Amino acid sequence: MVVVTTSGMQASSDALTGVLSPFDLRDVLRQMLAVLDSERQALAGLDIDGIVGCAVRKNVLCGRLEDTAPDAVDEECRGLLDAARRLNETNRRVRNLIAANVATRLDALTGQPALYRANVDAARVRRLR
Repeated sequence: MVVVTTSGMQASSDALTGVLSPFDLRDVLRQMLAVLDSERQALAGLDIDGIVGCAVRKNVLCGRLEDTAPDAVDEECRGLLDAARRLNETNRRVRNLIAANVATRLDALTGQPALYRANVDAARVRRLR
């Protein structure tokens, strides 16, 4: 069955209702792994368009996974889920490192610590007393 969305694009009805079978689940998880790998490459290249595009694609895939029946998760799916979880965690750590690096550089340029760290100096003064 084909459904026409509000944007005029066609989508299959199972794309709108989530994953129902182990075969579909494996397909979506493989797509997620590919997107996570693309995200890793975009992070390495500091490609903002690539990073944002991956975030959008991950969100769509997560929407498909949302209604997955628990009995659809077989042993192969568990392996794919574990791989996706590890790759997502690695990408999250890289994003956090990049963000920390940017914050450090911005602080160095302005000569001031970030606002959320403003109380750190006051805490240091109290410890010295």
